[in-house]
Amino acid sequence: MQIVHYGHACVLLETDSARVLIDPGAFSTGFEGQCELDAVLITHQHFDHIDSEKLPALMEANPDARLIVDPGSEETVAKLDLRARTVQPGDALEFGNTAVNVVGGSHAVIHPDVPLVPNVGYIFDHGAFYHPGDSFYQPEQRIDVLGLPTGAPWLKVSEAVDFLRAVRPRLAVPIHEAVLARPAMHYGMFTNLAPEGTEVRVLPRDEPAAL
Repeated sequence: MQIVHYGHACVLLETDSARVLIDPGAFSTGFEGQCELDAVLITHQHFDHIDSEKLPALMEANPDARLIVDPGSEETVAKLDLRARTVQPGDALEFGNTAVNVVGGSHAVIHPDVPLVPNVGYIFDHGAFYHPGDSFYQPEQRIDVLGLPTGAPWLKVSEAVDFLRAVRPRLAVPIHEAVLARPAMHYGMFTNLAPEGTEVRVLPRDEPAAL
């Protein structure tokens, strides 16, 4: 498995049988030219996870790719006149021989006065990689590689550390960092406070990385 991080929440996961892009949002760059995608997965409706200006061209460049969205993103893709499948927690998907399980359900609390929106996470190949979107949902299965949210209005570093400790992956790769002026400060906190046996590795931008 290889992963390319396009900044913030957007990652391209490449397995032996599929190329899947997750959360091509407004804070991410470099994903626009991707071709031969098998699927584009959206965790939730916020603009930093689904870029309404770039998504139509991305799907046009990938006519065979399946667009998978959470319930809260249905209206966005309908306005863009895009065909999509809406998924719920508990759903199972398959792209080539790559299995994807849908988990979660709700976005993390930003503030009690801000309504919660739907948010789904995606677990690849029964735990090989987990993208939680904007949530700290803890899956039941063992996770090998975790996309670890790093900075957001709904997040403080102690919560991210507790999530990291609870999931206990072999490898945590920080994502959702674009809002931070100095993400390395948070990366260092993850490294210093990670549970025994977990490595924290910052992925290079726009380059494949073997995990």
